[in-house]
Amino acid sequence: MLEIPVLRWGKSYESIEKQEVVHFESGETLARVHQANGGLIQMDMRHCWRARNALREIPIRKLIDMAAKAGDLYLNAKLPLGNGTQTPEEFCTMQSATTGLPEHMCANNMKKNFFVLSHMEQILDALTRGLPLEILTNGYGTESRGIMLSYQANSPVLGMVLPSNSPGVHTLWMPVIPMQIGLVLKPGPQEPWTPYRMAEAFFQAGVPREAISIYPGGPDVGAAVISHCERTMIFGGLPTVERYHGNPRVQVHGPGFSKFIFGDDEVDNWEKYLDLMVDSVLINSGRSCISCSGIWASRHGREIADAIARRIGPVAPLPMKDPTAALAAFTVPGQADAISAEIDEGVKLPGVTEVTEKYRNGPRLVKRERCDYLRPTVLHCTSSEHAISKAEYMFPFVTVVDCPQNKMLASMGQTLVCSAITKDPQLSRALLDAPFIDRLNIGPVKTIALNWLQPHEGNIVDFLFRARAFQNSPPPAH
Repeated sequence: MLEIPVLRWGKSYESIEKQEVVHFESGETLARVHQANGGLIQMDMRHCWRARNALREIPIRKLIDMAAKAGDLYLNAKLPLGNGTQTPEEFCTMQSATTGLPEHMCANNMKKNFFVLSHMEQILDALTRGLPLEILTNGYGTESRGIMLSYQANSPVLGMVLPSNSPGVHTLWMPVIPMQIGLVLKPGPQEPWTPYRMAEAFFQAGVPREAISIYPGGPDVGAAVISHCERTMIFGGLPTVERYHGNPRVQVHGPGFSKFIFGDDEVDNWEKYLDLMVDSVLINSGRSCISCSGIWASRHGREIADAIARRIGPVAPLPMKDPTAALAAFTVPGQADAISAEIDEGVKLPGVTEVTEKYRNGPRLVKRERCDYLRPTVLHCTSSEHAISKAEYMFPFVTVVDCPQNKMLASMGQTLVCSAITKDPQLSRALLDAPFIDRLNIGPVKTIALNWLQPHEGNIVDFLFRARAFQNSPPPAH
């Protein structure tokens, strides 16, 4: 049996408490993951500066080279895992078996992580806006115009309370090690695979083991990470976002509410953009915060909804090993039932119509013995005032909302990615000025098409370092 220990600053720690990680379809136990507790983290965080000090012994450009090597190992090598080993193929099989994500999607997420690790120099150059990287090591230095700058680390380590639903989120923490900041990772209960494989790839590439800790465990472990790390990144739903809103120590990644909007000048040409919209809704089984959950247009809403429903409505569950599988399974009991019931309540409102119903063969909710599926769902809303018009769920779900252009920005709400199909300079200017849009695409760009040289949601450099005034007096004259 595969036993996966707690990792305390790179050292394996076996605990009495263990949690079995099981195959969501067969119920087979795939591994036993040793469990940490909040007290263990409180004790270990007394030594957190060792992680930063160990990394500062290595020049950042050498750490960048190590990241590239780690990326190759992560993608291609058989690596140690607990008391065993794991090939890339075994990694995808296990990740799929516990998260419900089809294996080909797991493999695609591996390639995303590899891309980030192998392009780390360009990514850091973009995120730091060309800052000489030695300034992050020394705390001060001179930039290209001869101006003295100082950047101070807000924390020697970054805490990460990770989810289980989308392995792609791990790209967010990969630049941290090259910035000479240690990592304190709390894996999602169904997805311990990426943190452990990525950590081992870093170690094999030469990164000091004391730079990374991994603490599997329950909610008390996540709470301890947030409490004892000066900077923490967490993932969750709206209650989590609201709980930590305005807390400078915590960066929250919640629902994306990512959207397409059509300007009046282009909405009559909507059919040209159908493929972009379908891919943005369906790819990665709609499980990303950058997946499109809303399409807003002043006219043709019913036709747009019908065209998308015609394309994605027939999509049905397939085996996890099928390379054409487009739907992920819900492995948490009751979760799919609750979502489907919520949608059914929303559809009862006047002006809300489920369009996919006539294109699928069977119900939206597909029940299996040990898991459930939700088939793609497209709703047409005649008003943006319906709460369901701004909903987002962990499967291919989208609302097509009728809304006049002059009311869109006042109604659309917080939006992680907005792809605006327009050539109207006034609408483009208003979108550029909108503070509630994090990532803006003007033109035919999929919401899921990320530019890795730009911040995904908040700049991690700004989160981990603060600029401050600094003057270095010249040495006395002799």
